[in-house]
Amino acid sequence: MENTDLLEQKIADIVALNIQTAHVFKKYGIDFCCGGGITIQKACENKNIDMDLIIQDLKNIDEKVLQSQNYNNWELDFLTDFIVNTHHVYVTESLVFIDAYATKVAKVHGENHPAVIKIKELFELVAHDLSSHMKKEELLLFPYIKRLVAANKENIKIDKAQFGSVNNPINMMEEEHEIVGNLLKEIAVLSNNYNPPVWACNTFKALYAKLDEFEQDLHIHIHLENNILFPKAIAMETKYFN
Repeated sequence: MENTDLLEQKIADIVALNIQTAHVFKKYGIDFCCGGGITIQKACENKNIDMDLIIQDLKNIDEKVLQSQNYNNWELDFLTDFIVNTHHVYVTESLVFIDAYATKVAKVHGENHPAVIKIKELFELVAHDLSSHMKKEELLLFPYIKRLVAANKENIKIDKAQFGSVNNPINMMEEEHEIVGNLLKEIAVLSNNYNPPVWACNTFKALYAKLDEFEQDLHIHIHLENNILFPKAIAMETKYFN
């Protein structure tokens, strides 16, 4: 592929085709989930990054996509189950650990390192928002998407959901993704990109390591929804009811 063509592609589309490219965008601090709707060229201009460096790194990525990571070709009902069983479960389990670490670190080190108190407060908002968010997906949005998939496969009729078009809950989910993403960006800044101070105790180090892991998982989680699941669900509903 020519460099010009690659530069004009949207970041979300590139990552949707090969999830391994996400590591390149992560390396340069480029948002590929919530902010993936812009071209590489625009992202580089926004961050003053040498486009040639990113292009070279992307060309060094193995073009062969493992079937276990070929999310773009998965059936939407399978993808929703994967998101719940992998990412929702991870979030639920991690919230407990991170809350315990953050509470202890804030109590012990908060007086001399007030950033950890703010980190604890911000993560409490993340935990609250994500818990509510995932319930809405699991109880309302995802079951409807699975009904759409079944209706298309079996050529049967279904009624529209009580929430109207699937665009309505999807718009809400995307807004909530943006809110949580911004909270985690604040935490990243406060934690010096999850680099603990040299004097940090083991719990302090564990907190930052877990927060870093949590943010990376959430980026993939949001990418699968914003850039693959949601657009395909909208297209499927449009085709089905028109």
